[in-house]
Amino acid sequence: MAWIIGDRIILRDYRKEDLPHMRKWVNDNEITQYLSNIFLYPHTLNQTESFLNDILEGKNSYKGFVIAHKDTEEYIGQIDLIKLDWVNRVATMGIVIGAREHLSKGYGKEAIKMLQDFVFNTLNLNKLDLEVIATNERAIRCYKKCGFIEEGRLREVRYINGKYTDKMIMGILKSEYVATT
Repeated sequence: MAWIIGDRIILRDYRKEDLPHMRKWVNDNEITQYLSNIFLYPHTLNQTESFLNDILEGKNSYKGFVIAHKDTEEYIGQIDLIKLDWVNRVATMGIVIGAREHLSKGYGKEAIKMLQDFVFNTLNLNKLDLEVIATNERAIRCYKKCGFIEEGRLREVRYINGKYTDKMIMGILKSEYVATT
């Protein structure tokens, strides 16, 4: 996919050189605790490399971007459309900021806003949604700032840090996005 250029970041293609950056976060519990259960066990170099190769070879069903510094193109994280429903014009997104030093600096918000523009104005989709663990307060604040609203909740479906917690479903419609731009 073509690059999308923002104020401080770009959304660009995945590259082989991203592997060391991905390796830094895939086994970092602070980064992965709110992600998929596939991160419950350590990831080997081969697993991460296989994941990246699948993306590079187009074997994954989802489409996405690396979030990178605008000036250096260095990897910050990933933002992907993990489900695309072309019939109903709905996409589900996933995002990870892959290094602790990049957390809470607004990179996620900027990347989401750029993805929303792409989803609604280039792909002409009607809805963008996501799932988030209800205790992930930092992410929920970010999503709300980007116009997402809570649409539903799956009660006590994740076990994190010794407690069962809910998973929230959040979404934004194209009409809601247009009204704020």
